[in-house]
Amino acid sequence: VEHPPVVTLGARQSLNKLLVAREFLLKRHIDVVDVRRGGGTTAHNPGQLVFYPILHLQQLALGISEYVRMLEAMGAELLEKFGVRSSRRKGAPGLWVADRKIASIGVRVSKFVTYHGMAINIRNDLSIFDFMVPCGLDNVEMTSVLKETGGEPSMAQVKADLATLLTRRFSVSEK
Repeated sequence: VEHPPVVTLGARQSLNKLLVAREFLLKRHIDVVDVRRGGGTTAHNPGQLVFYPILHLQQLALGISEYVRMLEAMGAELLEKFGVRSSRRKGAPGLWVADRKIASIGVRVSKFVTYHGMAINIRNDLSIFDFMVPCGLDNVEMTSVLKETGGEPSMAQVKADLATLLTRRFSVSEK
């Protein structure tokens, strides 16, 4: 899914770092929403792919850490299709291109069921991240497929490729 411009504040209050007042964002038509997921402040906007698998971890025999690693692996495989090689970073969930963050993860699990998920910057306006400390990580530069490659993949193609990855990983049929 692609969201209209919104800044979300995660459950870990110490990682929620806005550099401007909420009113400043609201005047620029950027909503600010408190959400019940792990992690700190992040942003969503058109051109960013956000996906929220709703899964029962116990039925899949997955722990939370394994689930996060699985999301990272799927995100890395998706990015590779568009010419971006990414990697994980210990202690900082998401995906990185060298020292630049291209994908963020924030999940919540209740009664073994997952909520929230992963956001991958494809061709979105990255200036929205200038108003915060993304994920509570100081001095992090955000990047996107567009910024890394100069290419602008169609969001329809990105979504189709993600659907293929998800159905293959979870052995379900596409609808």
